Amino acid sequence: MTKSQDTNIETFGEFFRQKRIDSGFTLRSFCERFGFDPAFISRIERGLLTPYGDKEKLKGLAKALKLNEGSEEWVTFFDLAFLSNGKIPTDILQKKNAMQYFPLLFRTARGQRLSKEKLQELVDLINK
Repeated sequence: MTKSQDTNIETFGEFFRQKRIDSGFTLRSFCERFGFDPAFISRIERGLLTPYGDKEKLKGLAKALKLNEGSEEWVTFFDLAFLSNGKIPTDILQKKNAMQYFPLLFRTARGQRLSKEKLQELVDLINK
């Protein structure tokens, strides 16, 4: 398992940095090769700035990192980017009935206990 697949990576910046390193680039060489501002990318990697909110600009970053569109890493990249900006990924929001399960998820994340029935509903939704 590579470091980028490690479950210890929790933020967009950490994920981005690890993928850049996995691709064999230093910060400076990555930015020179793909035309990004090193200070901007450094701030993203350190969590001082959130990534672009624009999906097309994010696609440019993902492609520069050599992420294959539709791959698990691609999805993780976009999920973390959305979360960094305080948003829920659009593909999740578009799922029928997904909104009704968010309160269950939020309560669980806050450490509140769910009934077995509510927990099973959440598991069923995730498995769909």
